[in-house]
Amino acid sequence: MISPRSRRPAAVLVVVGAAGLTAACAPTISVDVAPDATDPVCASVVLDTPDELLTFDRQATSSQATTAWGRSGAAITLRCGVEPPGPSAQCVGVENPDGSSVDWVATQGDAGWTFVTYGRDPAVEVQVPNGLDVGQPTAPLVDLSAAVQDTPATAGCS
Repeated sequence: MISPRSRRPAAVLVVVGAAGLTAACAPTISVDVAPDATDPVCASVVLDTPDELLTFDRQATSSQATTAWGRSGAAITLRCGVEPPGPSAQCVGVENPDGSSVDWVATQGDAGWTFVTYGRDPAVEVQVPNGLDVGQPTAPLVDLSAAVQDTPATAGCS
C-alpha cells in the first residue's frame, strides 16, 4: 500500500508540470524593436514596469526593450528607444500620484492611441489599442510613470 506521504512528491510534480505547460502556452506579443533599444537605460525602464497594468497581465514580447500587457491582437505595448518627438501641440503632462509628472506627445489613430515621452532620452512609446476597455487612454501612463522616470528629462511640454 502507498502511504499518503509517498504520493505528495508525485502530486507536486504534476502541479509544477501543469504550470510549466500553461506558461509555455502563453502567447508572445509581436512588438517591433526600437532603433535605440540597446540603450542601457531601456533595460532599467523595462525591468521597472509593473507585472500587471490596469487589469492586464504582462505578456512575453518578441523584441528587446519592449513589454506588453493584455492579449495578442489587443495589448498595451511599451517600446523603449524610439525616436524622440519634437515639440508638439499634442503634448500632455500626466501627473503621477507622487506629484511628479511625465510629458507625452499623444496621437490618435484608427487603431488607438500612441504616446511618446517628450523631453526624455531615450524616448519611450506606449500604444493603447481601441480594443481594450481602459477608460481614459492615458490611464496606463500613470502606472508606467515610475519606470519611465528612469529616462533623464531634458525638456517639458510648457
